[in-house]
Amino acid sequence: MNNDELVLVTGSTGFLGVRLVRELLERNPNARLALLIRDRPGQSGQQRADLFVPPSERSRVQVYSGDVSQPNCGLDLAAYEALTAETTRVIHSAATVRFDHSLDEARSINVEGTRRVLDFAAKARGLRSLAYVGTAYVAGERNDLIKEDELAVGQSYRNTYEQTKAEAEALVRSRLGSLPGVILRPSIIVGDSQTGVTSSFKMMYWPLKIYARGLWRTVPGYPDAILDIVPVDFVANAVARIAFDDAALGTTLHLCAGPRGSATIMQVAQRAKEYFNGPEPRFVDPKFFFAVVRPLLFASLWGRKRRVLRDGRAYRDYFTMRMQFDTTNAERLLEPAAVRPPHVLEYLDRLFNYCVASDWGRKPVAAQ
Repeated sequence: MNNDELVLVTGSTGFLGVRLVRELLERNPNARLALLIRDRPGQSGQQRADLFVPPSERSRVQVYSGDVSQPNCGLDLAAYEALTAETTRVIHSAATVRFDHSLDEARSINVEGTRRVLDFAAKARGLRSLAYVGTAYVAGERNDLIKEDELAVGQSYRNTYEQTKAEAEALVRSRLGSLPGVILRPSIIVGDSQTGVTSSFKMMYWPLKIYARGLWRTVPGYPDAILDIVPVDFVANAVARIAFDDAALGTTLHLCAGPRGSATIMQVAQRAKEYFNGPEPRFVDPKFFFAVVRPLLFASLWGRKRRVLRDGRAYRDYFTMRMQFDTTNAERLLEPAAVRPPHVLEYLDRLFNYCVASDWGRKPVAAQ
């Protein structure tokens, strides 16, 4: 690794971003990182970075207060010029992952933010690569095998997150002729495959929590629906490697469990039943549930169970997916380094262990 490498990273304070920064620092001992981080009320970007950048590595990390949704990524002219003069690689992982944003709100971050990062990359005089972290769910409501080189095939989308990430990826693809770039599409990112550690208890964690607490056992989904999840350690490792791999330039990679490593909702539900000693999960046709059962329950239930019904709407479509993600490109580039995602069922109990130990994120857990 050359000591002239300066890697600009967006989204470094997110669940994946924190792990990615640590992976980059460990893998590239001579490289420097530039982190673009939004200031918060009462907390600067530097203070946010100090929460996850090891003290021993802070001399290699420059923090820039900025925001990809703002002109010039929220940087003043001097900082922008300095960064474009020195940056050799860009890893863009900043995004809103909320499903309930309006289309305009989601576009302002996911599409326009990506446009500004691409504009920055185009001005970086020594740019060697741009790694864009998207999502496998740009596939929208497809229910077949999704190839890595496919994007828009007439599919519709479940939410503004999926739609705007697809629009952002299309924008990246349009620039790959003039920029040395690679598109990375992880599926649902969960905790560490060895320790189960996570800072995000969304997506599959939410239905697991209400099941484990005895609040609900009805699953409005199909038993054979596919759950493609990948541990954060695999994704961070893959992104950190691919960002420096010239052979990856111009390609799209699914960082997914794929047909070999994914599981069905029924398999996951059965494992949860065994682990939490819970009741038999009850599967209900989702169309019938949301058209008939849910309105009746919502009118009759109160308190915690009514909140379960309300909060569960955001995740309902992810219990019905039957699509699989082809991982041919990812395997070709990552398997020579023995980087591959473990099968979902191999580490599921470790995720459960951490959920219980942390009381679903409510209390700290000693480092293992």
